Amino acid sequence: MRHNKKFNHLGRTSSHRGAMLANMTCSLIMHKRIFTTLAKAKALRVYAEPIINRAKEDTTASRRVVFSYLQNKQAVTELFKEIAQKIAERNGGYTRIIKTGTRLGDGAKTCFIELVDYNENMLKDKAAKKPARTRRSRKKDAAEKTAAPEAPVAEVKEENVEEAQVVEEKSAEAEAPAAEAAAEKAEEAK
Repeated sequence: MRHNKKFNHLGRTSSHRGAMLANMTCSLIMHKRIFTTLAKAKALRVYAEPIINRAKEDTTASRRVVFSYLQNKQAVTELFKEIAQKIAERNGGYTRIIKTGTRLGDGAKTCFIELVDYNENMLKDKAAKKPARTRRSRKKDAAEKTAAPEAPVAEVKEENVEEAQVVEEKSAEAEAPAAEAAAEKAEEAK
């Protein structure tokens, strides 16, 4: 019976699946982002995240355990030197899956899987975001409006009156030529 044995076999034997996931993990470590199908990316996340988590502790034993999975010295060196420094504060969730649609040939759902701390665009967006503004109560706003002094408001009103007169004069000047042009067109039509 195969009760509670629920993981995607990806249409491969156990040895083939293990080799494929190890190769994909090495590619992910070396290139920081790979393009694959959604099913493989989800299987890769389950396979790669415990391996990446091992890199937090740089001991001979953890290096040997990671090498037993990956079988690639360059990937292990990259993981323990560069990636381990970036993920030191992170407690999990080292990868991100970004869906990209379907593949034309077979209609498979495709995606990018990437290491979270290496996407420069998303890191810039986080830094550029402003802190969330809190809502202010209406009672507080009403209290601020009534507490404001009346003298500066009166000065502003006087300035606005002067500006309004200037605007009215300019608009009257602009309307005069338009009215003359309309009168000339009416005369020509007769």
